[in-house]
Amino acid sequence: MKKSKFSLWLQLLWMFLKVNLLSPSGPASVGLLYKEAVGKIMSEERFVEAVGFSNLIPGSEALKLAMFVGYAAGGVPGVFTALLGAVLPPTVMMLVVAVLLQTVQHEGWLEGFVAGMSPAVAALIVVVAWELFRVGQTKKIGKRTLLIAVLSAIAFWLEIPSPLVLLGAGILGVILFR
Repeated sequence: MKKSKFSLWLQLLWMFLKVNLLSPSGPASVGLLYKEAVGKIMSEERFVEAVGFSNLIPGSEALKLAMFVGYAAGGVPGVFTALLGAVLPPTVMMLVVAVLLQTVQHEGWLEGFVAGMSPAVAALIVVVAWELFRVGQTKKIGKRTLLIAVLSAIAFWLEIPSPLVLLGAGILGVILFR
């Protein structure tokens, strides 16, 4: 039985509301979105493609990913539905945080709080990166894959802009994996 367009839009809205309420960080939300979208509204290959393209184009990765998933599932109305679900939670949260920070901005403990969060954010990024690397590899990890990973790491270390690194890795992938 085929889903109605309205129920698909509700599913997209709920999916992005849930993902952005539970994981408001762009990179950290990719893992949760993977669990919500793959197998339900898109294939794993399509999701990995969406993540790659959302990192290639300038702008917010989370919003670009929402647009890609929304369009893949429900066309142009799906884009707007996914964007609404993706934008609403962080907007409301930022308004609440701004009001709270306004009241505690001169407290001494705030600097320690921010310093304590930094390693946790770094760990989240590493976990998501590993998951994307693992998911993206359907075959055994070989020398070509490691070559692309090492060259990409060097390019990031040299502060080459991430869209150029991703574009170069994609071109190298086409050459190496023919």
